[in-house]
Amino acid sequence: MVETGETWRLDGETITLVFIATGQDNINLAYFGRRLPEGENLDALARSGQFGKHENQPDTPPVGGFLPNLNAGYRGSAALQLQRADQALLTRFILDDVSVSQDKVDFIWLDADHRLELQLCWEIRSGDMIYARYTLKNEGEETAYVKEMASVMLPLPAQLDRMTQFAGRWTGEMQAKTRAMERGSIELMSHGGKSGFSGGDWLVLDSSHAAGALGYHFAWSGDHRVRIEVNEDGEKMLIGGSAPEQSAIPLGKHEIYQTPVAMFALATDQAALTAQFHQHVRSKHVLHRRDLTGPRKVHLNSWEALGFDLDESRLIALADHAAEIGIERFVLDDGWFKGRRSTNAGLGDWTVDTDLFPLGLKPLIDHVQSRDMDFGLWVEPEMVSPDSDLYRAHPDWVLSDRSNCPATERHQLALDLCHQGVADHLFACIDRLLSDNDISYLKWDHNRRNFPLASGNGIPEYMQTVSLYALLDRIQTAHPDVEIETCSSGGGRVDLAILGYCTRVWPSDNNDPIARLRIMDSWTRFLPLEVLGNHVGPSPNPVTGRRSETDFRAKVALFGHMGVEANPADMSPGERANLKAHIALYKEWRALLHSGDFRRLHHPDEGVYGQIAVGETRALAMAAQTRFAEYFNVAPLRLPGLDPDAYYEVTLPEPWPEKASAYLTDPDIWRDGMILSGMALAERGLALPLTHPETAWLIALEKVKS
Repeated sequence: MVETGETWRLDGETITLVFIATGQDNINLAYFGRRLPEGENLDALARSGQFGKHENQPDTPPVGGFLPNLNAGYRGSAALQLQRADQALLTRFILDDVSVSQDKVDFIWLDADHRLELQLCWEIRSGDMIYARYTLKNEGEETAYVKEMASVMLPLPAQLDRMTQFAGRWTGEMQAKTRAMERGSIELMSHGGKSGFSGGDWLVLDSSHAAGALGYHFAWSGDHRVRIEVNEDGEKMLIGGSAPEQSAIPLGKHEIYQTPVAMFALATDQAALTAQFHQHVRSKHVLHRRDLTGPRKVHLNSWEALGFDLDESRLIALADHAAEIGIERFVLDDGWFKGRRSTNAGLGDWTVDTDLFPLGLKPLIDHVQSRDMDFGLWVEPEMVSPDSDLYRAHPDWVLSDRSNCPATERHQLALDLCHQGVADHLFACIDRLLSDNDISYLKWDHNRRNFPLASGNGIPEYMQTVSLYALLDRIQTAHPDVEIETCSSGGGRVDLAILGYCTRVWPSDNNDPIARLRIMDSWTRFLPLEVLGNHVGPSPNPVTGRRSETDFRAKVALFGHMGVEANPADMSPGERANLKAHIALYKEWRALLHSGDFRRLHHPDEGVYGQIAVGETRALAMAAQTRFAEYFNVAPLRLPGLDPDAYYEVTLPEPWPEKASAYLTDPDIWRDGMILSGMALAERGLALPLTHPETAWLIALEKVKS
């Protein structure tokens, strides 16, 4: 029996959570903030945070909490909606048990009339990341149907009054937009069977008047919905989970439905919040195979270089040019398989086109490996072209409303991964490719939304995502040494659940360096550099049409998992030399970039983007100007995060931007290095020529004894 007013405490490294039984069989947060002293009186803490009843409330004021009771006057959203026989199922859950371990708390409610058990688990993991999810179990004879079920009901700390979402579109992902959290509700939701570009699965909440920031992420590769509600009393609630199902999820006797995980972290400021997310992503809670990947190799992807105009001889020539500039992984993109001469046909027929490769892929792979590169391959297994042998043989294998003319997108349809025949066929195709060829890496693409969402066979749409995870896990188990990148029209399916099966994400199909600076500025709030593919594209850029210097494109691409999406043969000798030099710099610094403490650098000139990665003995920063500066002498670039009491030798690694380097006061000093304290670098900073658009500098810092 749980008594009203009973409290429980959960501690992370830097935070404390205090839960309280509020009555009405509900649990609420009494405290969510910085870690409290061990001797804190939890009863006094809870009482000191409670308001008295006012005139416009029920006689027993309702509480939001983790299982709010709408029948008792709560004026917000419910945690779950159940049905039985097409009618709403009116439940009466009684709080039955609370169990607390070192880093986890479980709350259990029982509905005796309908024989339902509801469990809520909150767990603190690495980086003080909190995982929340509900689990519903049906012990009754009758089937219960889950129409909607949140993953988290999160009462928000009162000081948080702003929300930043990261919505966008194809080639324009993660556009940060901040708005006030005012009375009423804000709802964000994705459509199309993937996390998409709507921006509701990555949020930052902070305050306009106080310190502190909360980061939220919904770790799920399907549709999501998040709602932030502010009631008349000023109480704020975040409700996050998967989007409502078009067809309710059935639960027969002894069956269980467990929601995806909602993650959130609270930090003293946004820089600390980024550090917590990066620490968590780098842990084995997310990147399970991090220790197997080794240094992140420099890619060259064939798409922008050749597109569909490829054959074995052209690819061998491209591989030779790639090897000459220091590429370590050669990735053959779209166009290698049977019938694939355009986006109009071929998806689903995952056999090598012998018109292009008479002896299969082996001669190309052998040549790539002879040039000290490993080989990667593009696939899009979840899709099928109507003009393909697979679709002609199995038209019933696609997501369909059973109409005679299923709607296409990019001339393709989505396969029903819940169909066992589909799952087995896809595994067999990929398993054969990986078994017959020495392939180190798959670029796993997904260029179409999943519609219609319901598969037509009565299986709920969330199972499409569950089936995707099962397929990826099956492939990983059979081929544990193969790395997989997730791509979905660029950054259309980026989440920490799919990163449990993949080693990196493709943040955007837009490689324009100015666009990439903004896109990466948003992604790096949550994700560390090593999981973010960042490539040098061609000039002019195929998306924006903008021309830019190789030096600028290469410096931008260096801060990430670097690659090249262009044909070196199309570059001048000087451009190839410049790119080769930057690839060498990336190899020199990648161990730091992919393990160091990362910070976004803030500059008073809105056109300047900056980043720094700090290790124990060295650091590397990058500053890039995207516009013509208002003042010729822009403000010095300040470098936070260094040891303030240590001294650093500061140099500007070459090659330098040609025009801007003419404005250095003494080039030899910047080549040879000057000694400055971490305090001076953070407080005053460095005066760098950042006047002209498309200018970028690298700043190397090596710790010295004095």
